[in-house]
Amino acid sequence: MIRALIADDEPLARERITRLLSAENDVQVISQCRDGLEAITSIRQSRPDLAFLDIEMPEIDGLGILREIPLDATPVIIFTTAYDHYAIQAFEAHALDYLLKPFDEERFRRALQRARTHLENLRSKDLAARLLAALEEARPSTTESDRLVIKSGGKVVFLKLEEIDWVEAAANYVHIHAGTDGYYMRETMNSFEGRLDPSRFIRIHRSTIVNLAKIKELQPCNNGEFIVVLRNGKELSLSRGFRDRIQSFLQRSPGIAEKRRA
Repeated sequence: MIRALIADDEPLARERITRLLSAENDVQVISQCRDGLEAITSIRQSRPDLAFLDIEMPEIDGLGILREIPLDATPVIIFTTAYDHYAIQAFEAHALDYLLKPFDEERFRRALQRARTHLENLRSKDLAARLLAALEEARPSTTESDRLVIKSGGKVVFLKLEEIDWVEAAANYVHIHAGTDGYYMRETMNSFEGRLDPSRFIRIHRSTIVNLAKIKELQPCNNGEFIVVLRNGKELSLSRGFRDRIQSFLQRSPGIAEKRRA
């Protein structure tokens, strides 16, 4: 339900908009205001979704109303006025639409549909944000979790840990490589490593974590380091500082091939 407010110093103008809105099943007029002061009080108290504001009103005009209410309480605005010279100011104030009196019913319906679509988009984004926050709060922080919850491209992705090939540091983020897909999470490598099962993932470099199940072979280099070759062909550097970490894995996994580069 769209909760609407109407502010206009002309009774006939308020009545006409109310009548037009009464034909809409998804709109409820919650307040009719005679001037800017009444509109400010009503917006602060009732938090409407949509407001039809006349620009020229006693005390405070329609543009002044927007300067007096908190940003988080500002509804979607459709200005109604008999004067076209306010149009630029109206859109600078981020009004969704501007109805020039006398407007016909078709023009009013178009403005209302724009507001309806805009509000649906806002609510969808808010729902997604709240859902993501709930998922983040509920996400286990221990290594017992078998999946990650990642926000990517406006979607929430559930990624199984077994799907991860490797992870690399990227400034204040970690870049997760899973098959042909890549995801970014705002987290340090140390923090991310702490959430992984050490029997399944290993740090092979200051900026690299690899899924042990994805390793195909190790290729020693002349400088005492190794090249870790994944099953997808990706080659990663195993630095000398992290060789001890993989030694125990080599001991319990003798099937992993070691071969020198030709």
